[in-house]
Amino acid sequence: MKSEFRSWSDIRVFLAVIREGSTLAASRRLGVAQPTVARRIEVLEHETGLTLFERDTRGFRPTDAARELLPLAEAIETAATDFAKGAKDLTCARPIRITAFAGNFSARVTQIFNDFSAMHPDVRFEFLPSVKVLDLSAGEADIALRLTQSEPDQTLICRKISTARFTLYGSRGYADRWGLPKSPDDLKGHFFVNFQREDASSALNDWLVRHVSADQIVLSFHEIELLHAAIRAGRGLGIINVKLAEMYDDLVRCFDPPEELSAQHLMLVAPQAYRRPEVKAFVKFFAPRYAAIFR
Repeated sequence: MKSEFRSWSDIRVFLAVIREGSTLAASRRLGVAQPTVARRIEVLEHETGLTLFERDTRGFRPTDAARELLPLAEAIETAATDFAKGAKDLTCARPIRITAFAGNFSARVTQIFNDFSAMHPDVRFEFLPSVKVLDLSAGEADIALRLTQSEPDQTLICRKISTARFTLYGSRGYADRWGLPKSPDDLKGHFFVNFQREDASSALNDWLVRHVSADQIVLSFHEIELLHAAIRAGRGLGIINVKLAEMYDDLVRCFDPPEELSAQHLMLVAPQAYRRPEVKAFVKFFAPRYAAIFR
């Protein structure tokens, strides 16, 4: 060899010229310019130290050396095809893992997933419904739909969805029996239920604790669904996301959402996950449709 053999892509050019019989026909097959094809053949001949084609007016005719190398070139082509297929199979087998509070996976949100799956049937999803804050950077999930009052990790890719608003709600039964407070300063004499756990934000509970006495909080829950069930059953008043409360006909809003309870509603993506083509395609598809639900 006159120099080091460096480009496997030249094997693809070599095969195209043999199969098509000319650099012009090979250029059409490969979708590149004819001079580029001719130049790559010259580079390959230089690197192998062999004359691979006889040039004449009828095109490029493979030499004995080219015909002898043809099976090896085809083996490289097969290996490259198998490699690409294997990589695709591994990608398709790997689901996009999404974490969010279970209430985020409503019927309207689920329909967005269904629409994307219809367009990309090979892409799978794994849903991780939880209020626990999973570490995207550590690979615990690929995407998080998250409500937060703090700034997100700057290493994550962030899409602002909306501003989430919260306020106190009670059941119609509670309202009929005890009435409802008309402002955050009107909470005396009422009973409350709250949500509290170490691996979730305490912002809403902190607000409630600042505004009521400890003996007014009659029940505390580690699961949001149980909190909502207790409020709807009339066990006490509780803080609920305004959009989520719209799902329940039996809830009554006490007063307008206090600004201090507002949170950023974000779609966060791990950078290592975003490098996957299917994740990038999903984020581009999902984010504006998901945001439209909260306008």
